[in-house]
Amino acid sequence: MPVPSGGLEIRELECFLALAEELHFGRAGARLYVSQSRVSQLVRALERRVGARLVERTSRRVRLTPLGTDFLAALRPAYEALRGTVDATVAAARGIEGRLRIGFQGTADDRIMQAIDTFHARHPGCATEITEIPLQDPFGPVHRGEVDAAVVLLPVEEPGLVLGAVFSEQQQTLAVSVRHPFASRTSLDAEDLADGPLITIEGPAPDYWRYAQAPTGTPGGRPIPPGPAVRTLQEGLTLAAAGRGAMLLCRPTADYHGRRDLAFVPVTGLPDSALGLVWHQDRETARTRAFRAAVTDVT
Repeated sequence: MPVPSGGLEIRELECFLALAEELHFGRAGARLYVSQSRVSQLVRALERRVGARLVERTSRRVRLTPLGTDFLAALRPAYEALRGTVDATVAAARGIEGRLRIGFQGTADDRIMQAIDTFHARHPGCATEITEIPLQDPFGPVHRGEVDAAVVLLPVEEPGLVLGAVFSEQQQTLAVSVRHPFASRTSLDAEDLADGPLITIEGPAPDYWRYAQAPTGTPGGRPIPPGPAVRTLQEGLTLAAAGRGAMLLCRPTADYHGRRDLAFVPVTGLPDSALGLVWHQDRETARTRAFRAAVTDVT
């Protein structure tokens, strides 16, 4: 297959990337607002430019060739870097505009709202959407592109996610029913957690994160009995109020969700809870960078 001369065609690369993700010419065309035949034309043009097949096409399926797989791995970060450079330049020329989708987990406390207000004051042309992230899936919305950035409970050890500002580092709090023996205590030691079930969190949150929010053992090595697993914060608080177990919370969430049937008791001997701003490294934009600056400045 001869290699033609000529400059690089960005549209060919965009079609290849869309087809590599969809593995379907029709879906790739719909994603790019072009016809299926146009996708085929552009990919064939890229293959002529490269001098080899990148995609295997049959009547039943579409898949990448080994060369296509290698090309995709090399192309994607280069394309994202190029797109980020263009986005940054456009933002610098026009100011920060468009829409920023911000996720939060637990409670959007005063510092988060202050960061959003600061962002609005600096960039009035950019609208923000604020979305609560499910307790059981802290990183999924960021991975899937449902939000541009999110404030989540630490730790964060996710491939592809960038951890920005870390803030609200505070002593952990145990939520228990007002009828629980711990309810009258002014504080607890981490070793006390072995004396009753601790409400846990279901997946798809990764194990390391779930165990940080609901440890399976005390610092001294005593096992902590597992209580029921919950998907949402409200489920956990309701079960705690019903006496089905105790639930560890960060201090801002405990303060926000005060209720008459629950007592919130500080716990010593555990690492402080903390919140962090995260975003996906492949989808960083001028908007996410501007919001990161706002969060850093107010926290």
